[in-house]
Amino acid sequence: MKNIIIIGLVLLALCVNQSISSQSYNFTQAGCHVELRNDTLTLSNMLIERKWLWNNGNLITCGLADLKNGTYWKVTNKQPDLMLTGEPTSAGNGNITAEYFAASAESSEQVRVTVNYRVGTLDVKKILKLFPNCPAIACELYLKGKASHKWLKTFDNPADMQNVERLLDFAQMDNVPVIEQLSLDGRHWKLKAVEFSDITDRFNSLVHPVEALSYKNCSYRGNLLFAENTERKAGLFFLKEAPTSNIQLKYPGGDFLTNAGRLRIIGLGIDSADLNTDEWTRAYGYVTGVYRPEKIERLNAVREYMKTIRPLFKERDEMVMLNTWGDRGQDTRINESFCLNELELAAKLGITHFELDDGWQTGRSANSAYGGTFTDMWKNDNYWKPDPKRFPNGLEPIVKRGKELGIEICLWFNPSSQNDYADWEKDANALISIYKTFGIRTFKIDGTTIPNKLSEIRLRNFYESIMKATDWKAVLNLDVTAGRRGGYFFFKEYGNQFLENRYTDWNNYYPYWTLRNLWMLSEYVPAQTLQIEFLNKWRNTDKYKGDKFAPANYSFDYLFATTMAAQPLAWFEAANLPTDAFTTGALIKKYKSVQHDFHTGYIFPIGEEPSGESWTGFQSLKDKRGYFILYREDNERSSCSLSTFLKEGSEVEFTPVLGSGKAFRTKAGKDGTITFYLEKPKSFVMYSYKIK
Repeated sequence: MKNIIIIGLVLLALCVNQSISSQSYNFTQAGCHVELRNDTLTLSNMLIERKWLWNNGNLITCGLADLKNGTYWKVTNKQPDLMLTGEPTSAGNGNITAEYFAASAESSEQVRVTVNYRVGTLDVKKILKLFPNCPAIACELYLKGKASHKWLKTFDNPADMQNVERLLDFAQMDNVPVIEQLSLDGRHWKLKAVEFSDITDRFNSLVHPVEALSYKNCSYRGNLLFAENTERKAGLFFLKEAPTSNIQLKYPGGDFLTNAGRLRIIGLGIDSADLNTDEWTRAYGYVTGVYRPEKIERLNAVREYMKTIRPLFKERDEMVMLNTWGDRGQDTRINESFCLNELELAAKLGITHFELDDGWQTGRSANSAYGGTFTDMWKNDNYWKPDPKRFPNGLEPIVKRGKELGIEICLWFNPSSQNDYADWEKDANALISIYKTFGIRTFKIDGTTIPNKLSEIRLRNFYESIMKATDWKAVLNLDVTAGRRGGYFFFKEYGNQFLENRYTDWNNYYPYWTLRNLWMLSEYVPAQTLQIEFLNKWRNTDKYKGDKFAPANYSFDYLFATTMAAQPLAWFEAANLPTDAFTTGALIKKYKSVQHDFHTGYIFPIGEEPSGESWTGFQSLKDKRGYFILYREDNERSSCSLSTFLKEGSEVEFTPVLGSGKAFRTKAGKDGTITFYLEKPKSFVMYSYKIK
């Protein structure tokens, strides 16, 4: 699977006081270059270059360049990029190894540069990742050994400080581990920090940007920080590969520290007590990238990196899934005859994946939140096997009929979190056995929680074992609706994300709410990695009586259309649909013919924020072509001029693919403005476009 070329340079002290300055090293593959000459390490591709003082492995950044735009930053870091409270900065045993990985089901083409060194009694390993056409360098961080101090302390509150001289000054830096830092010229820096929320059972606004000017030492929360120098018209971004801020482990109270052009990422996700003397412990990772300040350049820079994490394959990753849990039958309905009937109806709708949620398995008791606790399940050798009462013939008839209809069977799974996932190997083997027996490869992973580092390590081991055993053919559908889970930038390599539970039973499903969450997230998170639901609009209409935005007031086609930028999830029992609902199967069939081409573009939100009364949508950008999805929500405007990511003056031809729009040709105005027309409120159109 991997075409690996390993060329290493091990810088060992063959004699006392041997100097690193006598060493030189070059490695080039796929447009990525690694060079260690004298005391300077350089990593570069066609778009980005970064230089470090070698410092015997304990790297100190001394240069950063945006090669595409010709911006060269003077970096004045006086300390190593990684600063651990109380640990020495002088290092020993520095060594470096470069590896080339060809594109595969596991990862995109890349060069990984592993740097190892020791500080005191602590071993550090950094894996720096370069991608051929990406303006960013990622870093995985691992620690092993024994720390000399407790690392994590709390921030001082600015309100308790008396004057500006004491505001989070240099002593503050000693209170928290710093995993990445850049000290850049200039005092005129515009910042945008973006915090995210998951736990979508509780939250319905998932993106929280904060804009500011960099001033005295200030902290910001979030997974993303954009910093733009307004004098040089140049920018860079930090991406912290961690769960959302409110659930990170050993959280120091913020994710970024800024002071003019001094930018730092803080919070390892571990404390000194989490370390092991024999095994590497993985800390939170990070990505540093460069861009020009135009909005599309900023978004493209992050998206270029995000697409490297898990390549999108049509046969593995694209889906229109049916999961019956949304009709609140929960685990009481599921059995062989029910599933076989759902499959027949799913085929009429054009469904590609049918997911059996909770209730298919053995070992249940009547006392759980989902209908059964799992306390005794893991003690039973037959756990996570088909319930013989509900499935007397096992899953074979379901899988067989699914194949005949062109529908993949998928399963819900709740790994045991008891004793910090002590049974992770048993859980992994259960899913691997299901894969080998039935060919089932898509699993909804629910009920997880990460209260400490040991749980995180074992949960990752669980995921990794499944992916390796299936040669990365598996898709883990990771639920982010409740608990301490991975968020939007952690565990992304294992599959997609089940974003939210919404139910007409409780009046918390509104088409524009769901569309709004997708729309807001899609600016930073690839929409095609999110699973977005549409529901049976004919259920519980009495509970929405008099509500302008009730699901019943929209066509079933429209409800499906709100999910098209993502991976659509039919969140209902097909048997509960009226006959008229199945006409939407024609729309879904057409959608599937363009789904992958649409998803392989860079999908970003355009128009107004969905409100139930807006003009809104998405643009999928490809080379000189792409797609638009436009929604005219419930408003009186039959036309609307929307800013797009097209260049001013471009002559563009629009061809309707889905929905009710008409073909037209026009020129893009200022800010890429295009005027779109839709005759009726609560209607939509998908266009393909070509730039002439």
